[in-house]
Amino acid sequence: MESLPSLLPIIQLSITPVILISGMGALMITLTNRMARIVDRTRVVAELIPAAMPEDRRHLESQLDIMWRRALLIRRAVTSNGLSMLVSCLLVVAIFGSAMFGWKLEVLMLAFFAASISLLIFSLVDFLRDIFVSLHALHLQVERAKNKPSTAPPWTSPKE
Repeated sequence: MESLPSLLPIIQLSITPVILISGMGALMITLTNRMARIVDRTRVVAELIPAAMPEDRRHLESQLDIMWRRALLIRRAVTSNGLSMLVSCLLVVAIFGSAMFGWKLEVLMLAFFAASISLLIFSLVDFLRDIFVSLHALHLQVERAKNKPSTAPPWTSPKE
């Protein structure tokens, strides 16, 4: 059994991937919350379609198309992030294996690190793409609301 002073450098080496995993966990929470909101909103909009007027139906269907695209982006982001976390865990195992047993895993550790960061980048790119798509959907909703005639009787005044 190794003594504590000889284990400290090994533990220090594994801290970086562990911190990376912690940050990816926070990103995963954000991504899964976004996915939950997309799913909930999709269900609400889908329920409105059967009773909608034709012009409203077209708008709702376009909103559903946008939400489907967003769901696919978030699914890819979650998958990339989860794989990045998994590869980071493998990196920690490789670091310990290399340090404890003298295995020559430098190339494997570099590959794990590069793969983990690459997957994290893919996840963040899809996350940002989802942000832009959701803002586009919001813009369409705002423009539609501005162009829709008021249904309030003319004798009422808007609330301030």
